[in-house]
Amino acid sequence: MRYKKLIFLFILTFSTGFNLLAQQTTDTLTKESLAINEVKLIKDQQQKQIDSLVKIQLEEQLRNAVGDKSKTRELEEKLRKIAISDSLRNIAQAEEIKKLKVHAQGYPIVLNHDTLFSIYTRTGSFSARERASAIAKKINNLYEDAFYTPDSLQIKSSTDNFDIVYKNQEIIMTISNLDGLWFGKTNAKLAEEYLITIKRSIKSERESHSLVNWAKRIGLVILILILLIIMVALINWVFRQIQKYIITRTQKLKAGLKLGSIKVIPAKDLELIFLKINGAVRLLVTLILIYLSLPLLFSVFPETESWTSTLLNWILGPLKIALNGVVTYLPNLFTILVIYFIFKFTLKAIRYFFNEVKRSNIQINGFHPEWSVPTFNILRFILYAFMLVIIFPYLPGSGSAAFQGVSVFLGILISLGSSSAITNIVAGLVITYMRPFRIGDRVKIGEVIGDIIEKTMLVTRIRTIKNEDVTVPNSMVLSSSTVNYSSQAKINGLIIHYEVTLGYDVPWQKAYEMLINAALKTDFIISEPKPFVLQTKLNDFYVSYQINAYTHEAGKQALIYSSLLEHIQDELNTAGIELLSPNYNVIRKE
Repeated sequence: MRYKKLIFLFILTFSTGFNLLAQQTTDTLTKESLAINEVKLIKDQQQKQIDSLVKIQLEEQLRNAVGDKSKTRELEEKLRKIAISDSLRNIAQAEEIKKLKVHAQGYPIVLNHDTLFSIYTRTGSFSARERASAIAKKINNLYEDAFYTPDSLQIKSSTDNFDIVYKNQEIIMTISNLDGLWFGKTNAKLAEEYLITIKRSIKSERESHSLVNWAKRIGLVILILILLIIMVALINWVFRQIQKYIITRTQKLKAGLKLGSIKVIPAKDLELIFLKINGAVRLLVTLILIYLSLPLLFSVFPETESWTSTLLNWILGPLKIALNGVVTYLPNLFTILVIYFIFKFTLKAIRYFFNEVKRSNIQINGFHPEWSVPTFNILRFILYAFMLVIIFPYLPGSGSAAFQGVSVFLGILISLGSSSAITNIVAGLVITYMRPFRIGDRVKIGEVIGDIIEKTMLVTRIRTIKNEDVTVPNSMVLSSSTVNYSSQAKINGLIIHYEVTLGYDVPWQKAYEMLINAALKTDFIISEPKPFVLQTKLNDFYVSYQINAYTHEAGKQALIYSSLLEHIQDELNTAGIELLSPNYNVIRKE
């Protein structure tokens, strides 16, 4: 194990060193290539100067060779060759400059954090960096020279080079042919521009760092701080007034915040929420004001002026990115709005159609009016899902891997955690189209008897005769047998039945008469259809009679049965007849 670690460290160290060596080799080759290109440009420029001198001599000879046609043709041919060579040289120099600009780095000439210009080319044995460092040092010495005068800076020419000289003694910088080629200007023109820039910068920096200007800057800083204190105090006063208004206003709102008839937030909590928001906004506004005042303070002094843009970019940068993102997203936003409104108006048309079906203004064979609402809900869900599928590609970040990963993760969570819910939803849909009961029907589901008070996609709620609310999952409703007492009660009537046992000594005709009379006297029993009696058993000691009567009040079965039993007992007691059962024996005295 130890040897494996050592081998791994060796390989890691070797690969790192190899990469560094390769990088250093690449940098070295690049620098050497730049140096070769610069040398080639210098040689071309020197050859150009020689050709210029030769051209002058040939032109002089051409003027003197008037009348000698052969000599004239010879001189004109030489001049033409020099012109062609010069043109080709210019094209080649332009190409070499382009190559140099790809990899060349500019080194700035800085005076008190202010960049005057940059150096890109070498001169003799001095690289661009060394030239820039030496020039910047000499310009800073001029700025610090107590006896400096702008007129002491002059341009001196030597061959094609131009020197900026101070007091005819010290050379501040030299503008060579390579400098002119780099910027596409003559050396004289470039030297004039550099001289003007140096004079203007030194003058500007001396003026900005004078005692008078320093006093002005200090006074301006004090003024900015005073204004900042006043603004902060004003902000605090404004938000204190808002706080008083919130306290006064919320005290009048006794009911708090309501959504329809639902009390969402009490008045006391509502006041606390608004006060917290007010305090947070006050703190945020104060911090923004202080932060924005810092760039203003830093811009007063030249030494800290460069920090101004940095501080502003910390706020303006993210804001610019956000605004650019919003502007870029606007076409997609309008597309989403168009899609949304198309589906919205489509749903309105579908809702109107199903509302008419629900009111029976539109009738469809085989389609019951009570199916209209659930069918509309299903169609609405499908349309919204389809709309989301269409809109999804236009959402911000929808194409990113993170967005897609989160979407897949949420889909897996929903699918794993909602299996039972989906089962109940499917069962709810099946129950809706089976129509086994309606709201208000008296039903028996499993062992639960009561009135249906609510049907949802997940559960069915039943209220028993004891005012107990029982929640039954739709999957259990679908798997259990359902007895609906109300479905035929209003149409044909629900049959209330009860079995009574009487002795063989009671004629069955008499038994029929008494039981029918008892049923007709019972509350909520209708006379038509007329009650009837069935004999269900001929037992050893008694006969079983079943009284059957019709009622339209399925929800009042408990009261009906109680009243029926009362009247049966009254009829039997009046006739002097006793009820019999297998466990009840009566000994009569004659």
